[in-house]
Amino acid sequence: MTDVEAVYEELIPENGDTAAPSAGEDAHCAPSCLKMMDEKLHPIEEQLQYLLNKADEFQTQLINRYRLQSEGFARVVPTFLHTCQPYFTYLESTARNSSPDRTPLPTYIHTRLLQFSEQLCSRLEQLLIMYASFGYLCLEEENPLCISHFCIGQCQVDNIRLSIFRYCLPSPFLTSTDSGLYKRMRWNVERVRETEGGEGRQEEKKERGMEGTQVDRAVTMWSIGQWVQTYPDPETEDIYEWVLCTVPQGQYRELLCLGEEEPSSCIATDCLLELLLSQTSSNARTT
Repeated sequence: MTDVEAVYEELIPENGDTAAPSAGEDAHCAPSCLKMMDEKLHPIEEQLQYLLNKADEFQTQLINRYRLQSEGFARVVPTFLHTCQPYFTYLESTARNSSPDRTPLPTYIHTRLLQFSEQLCSRLEQLLIMYASFGYLCLEEENPLCISHFCIGQCQVDNIRLSIFRYCLPSPFLTSTDSGLYKRMRWNVERVRETEGGEGRQEEKKERGMEGTQVDRAVTMWSIGQWVQTYPDPETEDIYEWVLCTVPQGQYRELLCLGEEEPSSCIATDCLLELLLSQTSSNARTT
């Protein structure tokens, strides 16, 4: 049993009740049940508070120019992002991972874990933007040394593996031209399939993103979609097309409209997973 699985087992209530309480239903859960789940969440929340306090500390150092030289300030945030990634992955995988033989988490614990993830994500965005405003970081993707986005966890739902990334600021969909589309999130999607006879596994890897459509510098609509390469032809075997192409050409294919209000990273991931699982069910019915 892995460390994550061990802690996951600890989060399952002793009475096996995984249905209560959800947000807005706390009144229907006995106080003792809530207290028990809060106690199980306490060490995870303590780790969150530690990371938030470190972010506050780094911000204070920046404002006061405390102890560090310029080179030190430039290294602080990348190192801290790397430190936070295992915690993000723990939250996302514990809250979302699912398989036929795994008992679902109580809705209350599931929701709280994703709230922790959202809280840390928001704080890191603020920290990155502040360090960039002082000139110690670059958030523009045109710069090969930029930190335009960061990983906020990984999870696996049935046969779908997700790696989740958040952009600090809406970034142009294409750096070479103004397409009116701006990236806010990216998901690396892997579908794992058993081969015939169960002798091996096949992996299909694709990328999805959450984009905003901008008019007069204001984002007017959010959607989830996919980059579709048009040139060179992804199926071509002509190596010269790839060698002679300096920048691959493509277009954005919308898969799901999310509306005018920007969703949180957790809600956007929920929407993507719902879309992917519905596609899986649809494909299963047609085969």
